[in-house]
Amino acid sequence: MALASFSACDDDDATGADGSYARPQQFPAFQPLTGQLDRSKLTITSAVSVNLDQNIARLPLFRGTYNGARVWFVRTDVSDSATSVAAGINFAPRLANAGAPVCPPCVQTAQTTNAMLGDAAVQFAGTVDFAPMRVVTPGPTGFPTLAAQPGSVAGPGYSDLVRIGTGTIVWNAPIVATGNGPFDVSELHTNTLDRVMAIDTVAMTVDLQFIRAFAHGKDIFYLTFGSSGALSSTLERATFTPVMGTTPFPNDDQNPLGARSGIVTFTNGKRGEFSPDAQGLAHVILDNPAGNLSLSRPDILRSLARGGDAHNVLATFPTLRDARLRRLYSPMWDLMIAEWSADVVARGENFAQPDFNTILQLAARGLITNPGGAPLSSANFQVNCPVLGFADTAPVEDLAPRPTTR
Repeated sequence: MALASFSACDDDDATGADGSYARPQQFPAFQPLTGQLDRSKLTITSAVSVNLDQNIARLPLFRGTYNGARVWFVRTDVSDSATSVAAGINFAPRLANAGAPVCPPCVQTAQTTNAMLGDAAVQFAGTVDFAPMRVVTPGPTGFPTLAAQPGSVAGPGYSDLVRIGTGTIVWNAPIVATGNGPFDVSELHTNTLDRVMAIDTVAMTVDLQFIRAFAHGKDIFYLTFGSSGALSSTLERATFTPVMGTTPFPNDDQNPLGARSGIVTFTNGKRGEFSPDAQGLAHVILDNPAGNLSLSRPDILRSLARGGDAHNVLATFPTLRDARLRRLYSPMWDLMIAEWSADVVARGENFAQPDFNTILQLAARGLITNPGGAPLSSANFQVNCPVLGFADTAPVEDLAPRPTTR
């Protein structure tokens, strides 16, 4: 996706907003994708394959145990650069800040004899209950929902983030299945994450449905595994992990001592099953078939792959040219729930926005707020969504400056 040009309307004002952002601009539409993603476009280079017709990524699978019971996990991010290269996963240095002293339970301690997590037997400190049935009852406008029940819940001691013994390296290693099989990859997902489409414990791979989103004006993909909020966990088809809500720091996504990056989701973007401008929670809830993900539901998979995702917007990406900004990448996203103003919606200008800083510029002018009209800020729902790759060209730079105030 290329950036549409902006026309300056007036000078900067006391809000700190750039005068070029007095009205929302319409960006070029994203395009349907088919076939296999070229490996040069992966950030998780250990991924076996990425199917763009169904938005399904095949990742290496690893064995572990919890209290002697079998669990299965994946590796997506790690806080050490050399380890990230060796493992073929994202480098996320700020994951090292996720645990002590701010939130010791945010990182569980695993026991293993190999510094490369998963290359030897791993004993986890907690596990996941996948037995609950994911339930979403839309509200009159989709969002807010009338009811939302996550399809999986973290047990005591569980976090997606893992440290080996007394080591300092932090891994993003979510558990995606439990038990010795057979594995339930129906809509019920009684022993698998709601995004697991297939699992092969001989080939040691797992197929995960991924999400299409935006970063720095580019079309990108991410996986999702957990969230600190019951509602966000349900909508993300992820594990409800309340402890993650204490991960440092909300509303501070550029703090080098924090562990969160910024992400925006809209409540009232444009609707439409195949609309190029469709974006937001009302779109993803109402414009897709009801039900849960499974290969037995090709209608849902097809709808999401053709543009049915919420098209959330990420604040950073591991391919950015500036080393300081690149090191801010973290899969622990600080969720902002954004609402277009009534005037913007009435003018039909609630266009899909692909750039985080542009959204902040529009918010500084009051065109985008929290639901109810308060200034745009963190909902303190932290979501674990490691990036997977990009559709065309990699995000390399911000498309807009950050406003001086939020």
